[in-house]
Amino acid sequence: MAHGRTQAASAHANLAAGLSASVHMTVADTDTAEHLRSGDVPVLGTPRLVALCEEASCRAIDGRLGAARTSVASRLQFDHLAPVPIGARVTAEATLEKVEGRRLVFTLSVTLDADDRAGLVAAGRLTRVLVDRPAFLAKAGCVDRAAPRAQG
Repeated sequence: MAHGRTQAASAHANLAAGLSASVHMTVADTDTAEHLRSGDVPVLGTPRLVALCEEASCRAIDGRLGAARTSVASRLQFDHLAPVPIGARVTAEATLEKVEGRRLVFTLSVTLDADDRAGLVAAGRLTRVLVDRPAFLAKAGCVDRAAPRAQG
């Protein structure tokens, strides 16, 4: 059992509270609630905001998991607070708040990058779980596109 704990500890050695990353985007027609079918208004859709926050959380831990590990989202608490029009630029930031075994808990924020209307667009928390990539994909019945392919 101690070997398993040692392995888990070394797998998490590169992960610590405070890791963060930001991603930016300019809202396009394809990012709207109307286009994503999550509403009927031409403003930044909640599903696109969530995807942007997930991207930021992945970037915060990029290069820290090793080749056979990845993380998957398992829980999201999210408040979409303000509408954002097409053409506006937003920034999503994810900060690793804590590491609890295989669980990584991130705080999320999305802000509008505009001099006249700067403000908080969304905020929340995201929990990602560390998994063995090949085992996870096998369980899902998927082929690992990152794995080397056999030459025929």
